[in-house]
Amino acid sequence: QVQLVESGGGLVQPGGSLRLSCAASGSIFSINVMGWYRQTPGKERELVAAMASGGSTNYADSVKGRFTISRDNANNTVYLQMNSLKPEDTAVYYCNAARVGWGRVHEYDYWGQGTQVTVFS
Repeated sequence: QVQLVESGGGLVQPGGSLRLSCAASGSIFSINVMGWYRQTPGKERELVAAMASGGSTNYADSVKGRFTISRDNANNTVYLQMNSLKPEDTAVYYCNAARVGWGRVHEYDYWGQGTQVTVFS
């Protein structure tokens, strides 16, 4: 089992910044991708950013150039630095840890509890 604890969400004005953190614990040896998803009412959960164990990254087109995913391997923590925030970034953000195989097929996933990000002036 893998446990994920998220923090860092909140209310921020347009153009502002937030940094989300996700601390992982438990049986994490088989995890090879960690990332962030977000979900708003009436919409499907979408991938925001992900990082593979080898360091490669993947970003949604809507956040490229504004968001950066990073990790601290010593503390099993992944971060999402969000800059130049826009109202459309408002969502519940979920940390994800997964074992991803051939063709980007997810063998299994673990999820955090979610943290609310609201961009509003």
